Amino acid sequence: MSPVAPRPALARRLRALRETHWPDAGITQLQLAEALGGTKPLSISLISSWENTDRPVRPPVRRLEAYATLFATRRSENDGTLRVLPLEELTDDERSDRDDLLEELLWLRDGREWAAADSADDAWQFPENEDITIVCALLPAELRQHLSYADPESADFTSLYTYADPDALIELFGHIRSVNPQNQVTFHTTEELTPDDYTTHLVLLGGVDWNTVTRDVIERVELPVHQVVRNDAAPTREPGGFRVEQESGSVLFPPQLDSKGHLLEDVAHFYRGVSPFNRKRTVTVCNGMYGRGTLGAVRALTDVRFRDRNWDYLRQRFADEESFSIISRVPVVAGKGLTPDWTLPENRLHEWPETT
Repeated sequence: MSPVAPRPALARRLRALRETHWPDAGITQLQLAEALGGTKPLSISLISSWENTDRPVRPPVRRLEAYATLFATRRSENDGTLRVLPLEELTDDERSDRDDLLEELLWLRDGREWAAADSADDAWQFPENEDITIVCALLPAELRQHLSYADPESADFTSLYTYADPDALIELFGHIRSVNPQNQVTFHTTEELTPDDYTTHLVLLGGVDWNTVTRDVIERVELPVHQVVRNDAAPTREPGGFRVEQESGSVLFPPQLDSKGHLLEDVAHFYRGVSPFNRKRTVTVCNGMYGRGTLGAVRALTDVRFRDRNWDYLRQRFADEESFSIISRVPVVAGKGLTPDWTLPENRLHEWPETT
């Protein structure tokens, strides 16, 4: 998939903001360059390139965020001095105007209202006041029937015993809550979802065999990756894997087990894209052939030792993509899954969109 071309409509809008948003202010490109750059003023030529409708240059998302903040309030212009106010100094009405303007600029930039996430310092940071729903599969009945803690009739009933992938859930829920203090973050099993939940930012844990929402999403999005469900009951213990459809044919990336069935290496799949249920929200899938793969997909972007480098890699590799996925190895040592480092080529089994 080729990068999104810069759009003349955005260049016209940015020039109009400077010249006509406050027509009596007479804002110059120099003033705007100094205001947007803060302690490191931008060059006039850079501002001019963003306003050039013949050969427009596509501004980074963080610059459009600064534009939206600046033009959300006349208080940005005071006695001929132009500056971008801190977000916390905006009133509720100004914050609303800022969000509306930013949404417009992002759409003019590349048609992605949710592209603001590209500029986030954390992969799990979402726009303020937008609900986030983590979705887990319900542990199959045959695996729950001998667990007294999973029996609602038991005095010792604990609801998390009914969840598949609880390790990944606990890891992710705490992290998302910590980096999104202004957002409502909830988690549910697939059976507990309401129609309104489907239109929030969705984070899906686990694969198509147990998590029906993961299956519904994968069927609705453009993605050449399909999960081949494992069959533990087969005489040869078929491990399944992630199958990628390519022009030259399909390739299967399976987990690795030893002759006794011990897991040596799981396979993790991470996908993020526009939600098929609400195009102003995202859907993220963290999946593995086994639980350690799902946890590995989560920890790649929560583990303090790896998350920054992995997020930086994703932002650079998929800078102009509205949807992307990465399949990676998750080594298992002494029964523990290790966090994958996506900056190492040998850990990346497949990336989509592929480079051309």
